[in-house]
Amino acid sequence: MNLLSILLTIVVSAQLDSVQLMIGDQCDLRLQATTDKQEQVQFPVYGEELISGIEITDRTMIDTATLQNGRLQLTQYLTVTSFKDSLFYIPPVAFVSGTDTFYSDPLSLNVIQPFELDSAQNSITDIKPVYRAPIWWWGILRWVLLALAVAGIATGAYFLARYLRKRNAADNNETIEEELLRPAEEVAIEKLDKIKEEKIWQQGRQKDYHTELTDVLREYIARRFDISSQEQTSSEILEDIQPLLKEKKELFTSLKKMLSLADLVKFAKWNAMPDENEQSLRDAYVFVKETTPVKEEEPTEVDSSQATE
Repeated sequence: MNLLSILLTIVVSAQLDSVQLMIGDQCDLRLQATTDKQEQVQFPVYGEELISGIEITDRTMIDTATLQNGRLQLTQYLTVTSFKDSLFYIPPVAFVSGTDTFYSDPLSLNVIQPFELDSAQNSITDIKPVYRAPIWWWGILRWVLLALAVAGIATGAYFLARYLRKRNAADNNETIEEELLRPAEEVAIEKLDKIKEEKIWQQGRQKDYHTELTDVLREYIARRFDISSQEQTSSEILEDIQPLLKEKKELFTSLKKMLSLADLVKFAKWNAMPDENEQSLRDAYVFVKETTPVKEEEPTEVDSSQATE
């Protein structure tokens, strides 16, 4: 193939997006070669600079596209910039195909400095003026409102919890006061009836069942015998109440058995038998009823006329 044929099959070019550039800005240099499929074209390889004073900040891979006539178009983009106020001459770009070299047209790039420099004081000026970020009033206001909302919610939650706590304490105090006004055996029987209706141990909650059962007895013993049973262990309760049940040994034995079984269930994870659970409840009823003072019958008033007769 002669030189004229080669020149007709390979066409190269180099073109800038802009011939004028603000200092520090960027533009693209497009390198392009159009050739037949059987021809191989090598693009120039650059380092960090295109020429002295013009830097290459980015580059693309060589892209290959097939034209309608079957020829190939190879394209590569180089992103260039400059920080020097000058008119640059870019010499022709060389493309190589085999032993032949093809050159593009030369280019020029005018890099201008839009800012005035005080050469007398030899001062250094920034490429661009200092940018002062505006105050984001809405953002500040939003954070302030958010903080106030969180503080308000926290304050409201605090006072609501405090109110509910006081209300619950007042309700509990009222309940306790009402119970203290009623006979101890009446309150105890009522609570035992409630335990019987709830059927807690039948639901597999033996620990809760024996805890509630012994709590009722402790409260009853504290009121009936003036013993601090609610703050004592089972052995301490039995030790204090034994002298008071000298004439009711069977009652003392059943109480001891009931408290011992409750301790095994609560602290030793003992699984009581169904008949043991029911027997504990029956023993609690018996203990309350057997220790309830017998009310003395008030003497009936005799009519004066009958007394005279």
